[in-house]
Amino acid sequence: MSERDRSLDVFRGMTVAAMILVNNPGSWSHLYAPLAHASWHGWTPTDLVFPFFLFAVGNALALTLPPGQPIPAAAFWPKWARRTLLIFGIGLLLNAWPFVQWHADGSLHLKELETLRIMGVLQRIALCWAFAALIIRAGGLRAAAWGSAALLIGYTVACFAFARGPDPWSLEGFFGTGLDRLLLGESHLYRGEGVPFDPEGLASTIPALAQVLLGYLVGDALLRSREHRERIRQLLIAAVVATAVGLALHSLVPINKKLWSASYVLLTTGLATFGAVALQQMTLRLVPRWGWAEHPWRAFEAFGRNALFIFALSGLIPRTLGLIRFEDGVDAEGSAQTILLLPWIYREFFVPLASDPRMASLLFAIATVGVYWAIARAMQARGWFIKV
Repeated sequence: MSERDRSLDVFRGMTVAAMILVNNPGSWSHLYAPLAHASWHGWTPTDLVFPFFLFAVGNALALTLPPGQPIPAAAFWPKWARRTLLIFGIGLLLNAWPFVQWHADGSLHLKELETLRIMGVLQRIALCWAFAALIIRAGGLRAAAWGSAALLIGYTVACFAFARGPDPWSLEGFFGTGLDRLLLGESHLYRGEGVPFDPEGLASTIPALAQVLLGYLVGDALLRSREHRERIRQLLIAAVVATAVGLALHSLVPINKKLWSASYVLLTTGLATFGAVALQQMTLRLVPRWGWAEHPWRAFEAFGRNALFIFALSGLIPRTLGLIRFEDGVDAEGSAQTILLLPWIYREFFVPLASDPRMASLLFAIATVGVYWAIARAMQARGWFIKV
Protein backbone atom coordinates (compact mmCIF):
# COMPACT_ATOMS: atom_id res chain seq x y z
CA MET A 1 0.00 0.00 0.00
CA SER A 2 1.36 3.44 -0.92
CA GLU A 3 1.98 6.15 1.64
CA ARG A 4 -0.82 8.18 0.11
CA ASP A 5 -3.28 5.32 0.58
CA ARG A 6 -2.12 4.91 4.17
CA SER A 7 -2.70 8.58 4.96
CA LEU A 8 -6.27 8.24 3.69
CA ASP A 9 -6.81 5.17 5.88
CA VAL A 10 -5.41 7.07 8.87
CA PHE A 11 -7.67 10.07 8.24
CA ARG A 12 -10.72 7.83 7.85
CA GLY A 13 -9.70 5.81 10.90
CA MET A 14 -9.35 8.92 13.05
CA THR A 15 -12.89 9.98 12.15
CA VAL A 16 -14.27 6.52 13.00
CA ALA A 17 -12.46 6.58 16.35
CA ALA A 18 -13.88 10.03 17.03
CA MET A 19 -17.38 8.85 16.05
CA ILE A 20 -17.17 5.99 18.54
CA LEU A 21 -15.79 8.29 21.23
CA VAL A 22 -18.56 10.89 21.02
CA ASN A 23 -21.34 8.31 20.56
CA ASN A 24 -20.46 6.23 23.63
CA PRO A 25 -20.05 8.37 26.75
CA GLY A 26 -20.55 6.81 30.13
CA SER A 27 -23.39 9.25 30.71
CA TRP A 28 -25.03 11.70 28.32
CA SER A 29 -25.66 13.91 31.34
CA HIS A 30 -21.94 14.36 32.00
CA LEU A 31 -20.03 15.60 28.96
CA TYR A 32 -17.18 18.03 28.50
CA ALA A 33 -18.41 20.83 26.23
CA PRO A 34 -16.18 19.91 23.24
CA LEU A 35 -17.65 16.38 23.28
CA ALA A 36 -21.25 17.59 22.96
CA HIS A 37 -22.92 18.81 19.78
CA ALA A 38 -23.90 22.45 19.49
CA SER A 39 -27.52 22.77 20.59
CA TRP A 40 -28.47 24.48 17.31
CA HIS A 41 -26.35 27.18 15.64
CA GLY A 42 -22.59 27.10 16.08
CA TRP A 43 -20.19 24.20 16.29
CA THR A 44 -17.98 22.18 18.58
CA PRO A 45 -15.17 19.71 17.78
CA THR A 46 -17.80 16.95 17.89
CA ASP A 47 -19.66 18.63 15.03
CA LEU A 48 -16.61 18.09 12.81
CA VAL A 49 -16.67 14.31 12.99
CA PHE A 50 -19.46 13.34 10.58
CA PRO A 51 -18.57 15.87 7.85
CA PHE A 52 -14.95 14.76 8.08
CA PHE A 53 -16.09 11.20 7.39
CA LEU A 54 -18.15 12.29 4.38
CA PHE A 55 -15.10 14.22 3.19
CA ALA A 56 -13.09 10.98 3.51
CA VAL A 57 -15.76 9.17 1.47
CA GLY A 58 -15.05 11.66 -1.30
CA ASN A 59 -11.30 11.13 -0.90
CA ALA A 60 -11.81 7.40 -1.39
CA LEU A 61 -13.78 8.03 -4.57
CA ALA A 62 -10.67 9.68 -5.99
CA LEU A 63 -9.00 6.26 -5.70
CA THR A 64 -11.87 4.16 -7.02
CA LEU A 65 -13.10 6.56 -9.75
CA PRO A 66 -9.97 8.37 -10.93
CA PRO A 67 -10.53 11.05 -13.61
CA GLY A 68 -10.01 9.89 -17.16
CA GLN A 69 -10.29 6.19 -16.29
CA PRO A 70 -13.95 5.29 -16.83
CA ILE A 71 -15.16 1.99 -15.43
CA PRO A 72 -17.15 -0.16 -17.89
CA ALA A 73 -20.88 -0.12 -17.22
CA ALA A 74 -20.94 -3.89 -16.67
CA ALA A 75 -18.53 -3.46 -13.74
CA PHE A 76 -19.82 -0.13 -12.41
CA TRP A 77 -23.58 -0.63 -12.06
CA PRO A 78 -23.66 -3.90 -10.08
CA LYS A 79 -21.09 -2.57 -7.61
CA TRP A 80 -22.90 0.79 -7.38
CA ALA A 81 -26.26 -0.84 -6.65
CA ARG A 82 -24.86 -3.40 -4.22
CA ARG A 83 -22.88 -0.85 -2.20
CA THR A 84 -25.72 1.67 -2.04
CA LEU A 85 -28.34 -0.85 -0.98
CA LEU A 86 -26.03 -2.61 1.46
CA ILE A 87 -24.95 0.55 3.33
CA PHE A 88 -28.51 1.91 3.40
CA GLY A 89 -29.82 -1.47 4.52
CA ILE A 90 -27.27 -1.75 7.34
CA GLY A 91 -28.39 1.70 8.50
CA LEU A 92 -32.00 0.53 8.61
CA LEU A 93 -30.91 -2.60 10.46
CA LEU A 94 -29.19 -0.46 13.09
CA ASN A 95 -32.37 1.57 13.55
CA ALA A 96 -34.45 -1.58 13.99
CA TRP A 97 -31.98 -3.69 15.97
CA PRO A 98 -32.46 -5.67 18.17
CA PHE A 99 -36.11 -5.84 17.01
CA VAL A 100 -37.40 -6.00 20.58
CA GLN A 101 -37.43 -3.56 23.49
CA TRP A 102 -38.17 -3.53 27.18
CA HIS A 103 -41.48 -2.07 28.30
CA ALA A 104 -42.24 -0.44 31.63
CA ASP A 105 -43.98 -3.58 32.88
CA GLY A 106 -40.73 -5.56 32.52
CA SER A 107 -41.72 -7.46 29.38
CA LEU A 108 -40.07 -7.61 25.98
CA HIS A 109 -42.09 -6.52 22.94
CA LEU A 110 -41.35 -6.45 19.25
CA LYS A 111 -40.55 -3.00 17.93
CA GLU A 112 -43.20 -1.52 15.69
CA LEU A 113 -42.18 -0.95 12.07
CA GLU A 114 -44.68 1.91 11.98
CA THR A 115 -42.24 3.96 14.06
CA LEU A 116 -38.98 2.78 12.47
CA ARG A 117 -36.68 5.69 11.66
CA ILE A 118 -35.83 5.57 7.96
CA MET A 119 -32.84 7.92 7.78
CA GLY A 120 -29.60 7.90 9.77
CA VAL A 121 -25.83 8.25 9.48
CA LEU A 122 -25.24 5.21 7.26
CA GLN A 123 -28.28 6.02 5.13
CA ARG A 124 -26.86 9.48 4.47
CA ILE A 125 -23.48 8.00 3.61
CA ALA A 126 -25.14 5.58 1.19
CA LEU A 127 -27.11 8.30 -0.63
CA CYS A 128 -24.19 10.71 -0.77
CA TRP A 129 -21.81 8.05 -2.07
CA ALA A 130 -24.32 6.85 -4.66
CA PHE A 131 -25.09 10.25 -6.16
CA ALA A 132 -21.49 11.41 -5.96
CA ALA A 133 -20.38 8.32 -7.87
CA LEU A 134 -22.96 9.06 -10.58
CA ILE A 135 -21.92 12.70 -10.90
CA ILE A 136 -18.22 11.84 -11.03
CA ARG A 137 -18.76 9.05 -13.54
CA ALA A 138 -20.74 11.41 -15.75
CA GLY A 139 -18.34 14.36 -15.73
CA GLY A 140 -15.26 13.79 -13.60
CA LEU A 141 -13.55 16.69 -11.86
CA ARG A 142 -15.49 19.38 -13.72
CA ALA A 143 -18.83 17.85 -12.77
CA ALA A 144 -17.71 17.49 -9.14
CA ALA A 145 -16.63 21.13 -8.95
CA TRP A 146 -19.68 22.63 -10.63
CA GLY A 147 -21.99 20.12 -8.99
CA SER A 148 -20.82 20.95 -5.45
CA ALA A 149 -21.23 24.68 -6.10
CA ALA A 150 -24.70 24.21 -7.61
CA LEU A 151 -25.84 22.00 -4.74
CA LEU A 152 -24.70 24.43 -2.04
CA ILE A 153 -26.13 27.50 -3.78
CA GLY A 154 -29.36 25.75 -4.72
CA TYR A 155 -29.85 24.41 -1.21
CA THR A 156 -29.27 27.83 0.36
CA VAL A 157 -31.68 29.50 -2.06
CA ALA A 158 -34.28 26.81 -1.28
CA CYS A 159 -33.86 27.43 2.46
CA PHE A 160 -34.79 31.08 1.96
CA ALA A 161 -37.38 30.59 -0.78
CA PHE A 162 -39.36 27.81 0.90
CA ALA A 163 -38.94 28.87 4.53
CA ARG A 164 -41.98 28.27 6.73
CA GLY A 165 -42.02 31.51 8.68
CA PRO A 166 -39.63 34.43 9.14
CA ASP A 167 -36.60 32.36 10.19
CA PRO A 168 -35.46 29.82 7.57
CA TRP A 169 -32.85 28.48 9.98
CA SER A 170 -35.20 27.52 12.80
CA LEU A 171 -36.41 23.96 13.30
CA GLU A 172 -39.96 24.65 12.12
CA GLY A 173 -38.92 27.33 9.63
CA PHE A 174 -36.48 25.02 7.82
CA PHE A 175 -38.17 23.79 4.64
CA GLY A 176 -36.67 20.32 5.03
CA THR A 177 -38.64 19.70 8.22
CA GLY A 178 -41.95 19.82 6.37
CA LEU A 179 -40.49 17.91 3.40
CA ASP A 180 -39.33 15.02 5.58
CA ARG A 181 -42.64 14.89 7.42
CA LEU A 182 -44.45 14.74 4.07
CA LEU A 183 -42.23 12.21 2.29
CA LEU A 184 -41.02 10.04 5.15
CA GLY A 185 -43.89 10.43 7.60
CA GLU A 186 -43.70 11.93 11.09
CA SER A 187 -43.62 8.51 12.74
CA HIS A 188 -40.43 7.60 10.82
CA LEU A 189 -38.41 10.66 11.89
CA TYR A 190 -35.92 11.18 14.68
CA ARG A 191 -37.36 12.85 17.79
CA GLY A 192 -34.21 13.99 19.56
CA GLU A 193 -35.40 17.61 19.37
CA GLY A 194 -38.72 16.71 21.01
CA VAL A 195 -40.65 16.91 17.75
CA PRO A 196 -40.45 14.97 14.46
CA PHE A 197 -37.26 16.31 12.86
CA ASP A 198 -34.44 14.35 11.26
CA PRO A 199 -30.90 15.82 11.29
CA GLU A 200 -30.06 13.30 8.54
CA GLY A 201 -33.17 14.14 6.54
CA LEU A 202 -33.61 14.23 2.78
CA ALA A 203 -33.22 17.97 2.20
CA SER A 204 -30.04 18.35 4.26
CA THR A 205 -28.53 15.39 2.42
CA ILE A 206 -28.18 17.71 -0.59
CA PRO A 207 -25.34 19.82 0.90
CA ALA A 208 -23.86 16.66 2.46
CA LEU A 209 -23.54 15.35 -1.11
CA ALA A 210 -21.65 18.54 -1.98
CA GLN A 211 -19.25 17.73 0.88
CA VAL A 212 -18.46 14.34 -0.65
CA LEU A 213 -17.82 15.96 -4.04
CA LEU A 214 -15.47 18.49 -2.43
CA GLY A 215 -13.69 15.62 -0.70
CA TYR A 216 -13.27 14.00 -4.12
CA LEU A 217 -11.64 17.14 -5.52
CA VAL A 218 -9.25 17.37 -2.58
CA GLY A 219 -8.49 13.65 -2.73
CA ASP A 220 -7.62 13.87 -6.41
CA ALA A 221 -5.35 16.86 -5.77
CA LEU A 222 -3.59 14.98 -2.98
CA LEU A 223 -3.02 11.98 -5.25
CA ARG A 224 -1.43 14.24 -7.85
CA SER A 225 0.61 16.30 -5.39
CA ARG A 226 3.80 14.26 -5.76
CA GLU A 227 4.07 15.13 -9.43
CA HIS A 228 2.85 18.70 -8.91
CA ARG A 229 4.06 20.06 -5.56
CA GLU A 230 2.31 23.35 -6.29
CA ARG A 231 -0.95 21.54 -5.63
CA ILE A 232 -0.20 21.40 -1.90
CA ARG A 233 0.10 25.17 -1.74
CA GLN A 234 -3.11 25.51 -3.75
CA LEU A 235 -4.90 23.11 -1.41
CA LEU A 236 -3.80 25.05 1.66
CA ILE A 237 -4.96 28.31 0.09
CA ALA A 238 -8.30 26.69 -0.78
CA ALA A 239 -8.59 25.42 2.81
CA VAL A 240 -7.99 28.90 4.20
CA VAL A 241 -10.55 30.42 1.83
CA ALA A 242 -13.21 27.78 2.53
CA THR A 243 -12.77 28.10 6.29
CA ALA A 244 -12.82 31.91 6.19
CA VAL A 245 -15.88 32.05 3.92
CA GLY A 246 -17.72 29.54 6.08
CA LEU A 247 -17.07 31.64 9.18
CA ALA A 248 -17.92 34.90 7.40
CA LEU A 249 -21.24 33.55 6.16
CA HIS A 250 -22.37 32.68 9.68
CA SER A 251 -24.32 35.92 10.17
CA LEU A 252 -26.38 35.27 7.01
CA VAL A 253 -26.29 31.47 6.76
CA PRO A 254 -25.68 30.15 10.29
CA ILE A 255 -23.21 27.33 10.82
CA ASN A 256 -25.56 24.51 11.72
CA LYS A 257 -24.86 20.78 11.66
CA LYS A 258 -28.47 19.68 11.99
CA LEU A 259 -29.41 21.70 8.90
CA TRP A 260 -26.05 21.01 7.22
CA SER A 261 -25.91 24.62 6.09
CA ALA A 262 -23.59 25.78 3.29
CA SER A 263 -21.46 27.70 5.80
CA TYR A 264 -21.08 24.50 7.80
CA VAL A 265 -19.99 22.58 4.69
CA LEU A 266 -17.38 25.20 3.78
CA LEU A 267 -16.02 25.45 7.32
CA THR A 268 -15.73 21.70 7.86
CA THR A 269 -14.35 21.07 4.36
CA GLY A 270 -11.68 23.70 4.93
CA LEU A 271 -10.67 22.17 8.26
CA ALA A 272 -10.77 18.64 6.85
CA THR A 273 -8.49 19.72 4.00
CA PHE A 274 -5.96 21.05 6.50
CA GLY A 275 -6.08 17.71 8.30
CA ALA A 276 -5.79 15.58 5.17
CA VAL A 277 -2.85 17.60 3.83
CA ALA A 278 -1.06 17.48 7.18
CA LEU A 279 -1.48 13.72 7.50
CA GLN A 280 -0.32 13.09 3.95
CA GLN A 281 2.76 15.26 4.32
CA MET A 282 3.71 13.73 7.67
CA THR A 283 3.24 10.25 6.25
CA LEU A 284 5.36 10.96 3.18
CA ARG A 285 8.14 12.39 5.33
CA LEU A 286 8.10 10.06 8.32
CA VAL A 287 7.64 6.68 6.65
CA PRO A 288 10.94 6.82 4.68
CA ARG A 289 12.72 7.92 7.87
CA TRP A 290 11.16 5.64 10.48
CA GLY A 291 9.28 3.00 8.55
CA TRP A 292 5.54 2.46 8.85
CA ALA A 293 5.85 0.36 11.99
CA GLU A 294 7.07 3.45 13.88
CA HIS A 295 4.65 5.93 12.37
CA PRO A 296 2.86 7.83 15.19
CA TRP A 297 -0.56 7.64 13.50
CA ARG A 298 -0.39 3.97 12.57
CA ALA A 299 -2.81 2.97 15.34
CA PHE A 300 -5.68 4.60 13.45
CA GLU A 301 -5.02 2.61 10.27
CA ALA A 302 -6.84 -0.41 11.70
CA PHE A 303 -10.03 1.62 12.02
CA GLY A 304 -9.61 3.03 8.52
CA ARG A 305 -9.21 -0.35 6.83
CA ASN A 306 -12.62 -1.54 8.09
CA ALA A 307 -14.25 1.84 8.69
CA LEU A 308 -17.89 1.15 7.86
CA PHE A 309 -17.85 -2.30 9.41
CA ILE A 310 -16.41 -1.09 12.72
CA PHE A 311 -18.80 1.85 12.81
CA ALA A 312 -21.77 -0.46 12.23
CA LEU A 313 -20.46 -2.87 14.85
CA SER A 314 -20.19 0.00 17.35
CA GLY A 315 -23.93 0.51 16.88
CA LEU A 316 -24.98 -3.14 16.95
CA ILE A 317 -23.10 -4.20 20.08
CA PRO A 318 -24.49 -1.54 22.48
CA ARG A 319 -28.02 -2.14 21.18
CA THR A 320 -27.60 -5.87 21.77
CA LEU A 321 -26.15 -5.36 25.24
CA GLY A 322 -29.10 -3.07 25.95
CA LEU A 323 -31.24 -6.20 26.26
CA ILE A 324 -29.22 -7.36 29.26
CA ARG A 325 -30.55 -5.98 32.51
CA PHE A 326 -30.87 -7.19 36.06
CA GLU A 327 -32.31 -6.21 39.40
CA ASP A 328 -30.59 -3.36 41.19
CA GLY A 329 -32.28 -2.92 44.54
CA VAL A 330 -35.69 -1.44 45.32
CA ASP A 331 -37.10 2.08 45.29
CA ALA A 332 -38.71 3.94 48.20
CA GLU A 333 -42.01 2.18 47.55
CA GLY A 334 -40.45 -1.27 47.64
CA SER A 335 -40.64 -1.89 43.88
CA ALA A 336 -37.73 -3.71 42.25
CA GLN A 337 -35.38 -1.53 40.21
CA THR A 338 -33.42 -2.71 37.19
CA ILE A 339 -30.29 -1.49 35.47
CA LEU A 340 -28.85 -2.20 32.02
CA LEU A 341 -25.44 -3.79 31.63
CA LEU A 342 -23.48 -0.87 30.17
CA PRO A 343 -24.76 1.71 32.69
CA TRP A 344 -23.90 -0.78 35.44
CA ILE A 345 -20.34 -1.17 34.11
CA TYR A 346 -19.98 2.60 33.95
CA ARG A 347 -21.27 3.06 37.49
CA GLU A 348 -19.28 0.25 39.09
CA PHE A 349 -15.94 0.55 37.27
CA PHE A 350 -15.58 4.08 35.90
CA VAL A 351 -17.41 6.42 38.25
CA PRO A 352 -15.03 5.51 41.13
CA LEU A 353 -12.02 6.44 38.97
CA ALA A 354 -12.66 10.19 38.94
CA SER A 355 -14.20 12.80 41.22
CA ASP A 356 -15.52 14.67 38.17
CA PRO A 357 -18.34 12.67 36.52
CA ARG A 358 -17.38 14.18 33.16
CA MET A 359 -13.96 12.54 33.42
CA ALA A 360 -15.52 9.22 34.38
CA SER A 361 -17.83 9.48 31.38
CA LEU A 362 -14.86 10.27 29.11
CA LEU A 363 -12.83 7.36 30.46
CA PHE A 364 -15.72 5.02 29.65
CA ALA A 365 -15.81 6.39 26.09
CA ILE A 366 -12.04 5.99 25.69
CA ALA A 367 -12.24 2.42 26.94
CA THR A 368 -15.01 1.76 24.42
CA VAL A 369 -12.80 3.06 21.61
CA GLY A 370 -10.07 0.74 22.88
CA VAL A 371 -12.37 -2.29 22.66
CA TYR A 372 -13.27 -1.55 19.04
CA TRP A 373 -9.66 -0.80 18.18
CA ALA A 374 -8.70 -4.23 19.49
CA ILE A 375 -11.32 -5.78 17.21
CA ALA A 376 -10.16 -3.69 14.23
CA ARG A 377 -6.50 -4.47 14.90
CA ALA A 378 -7.18 -8.21 15.16
CA MET A 379 -9.04 -8.10 11.85
CA GLN A 380 -6.19 -6.20 10.22
CA ALA A 381 -3.59 -8.66 11.55
CA ARG A 382 -5.55 -11.53 10.00
CA GLY A 383 -6.11 -9.74 6.71
CA TRP A 384 -9.87 -9.53 7.26
CA PHE A 385 -11.06 -6.49 5.35
CA ILE A 386 -14.83 -6.20 5.00
CA LYS A 387 -15.63 -4.56 1.67
CA VAL A 388 -19.00 -2.82 1.79
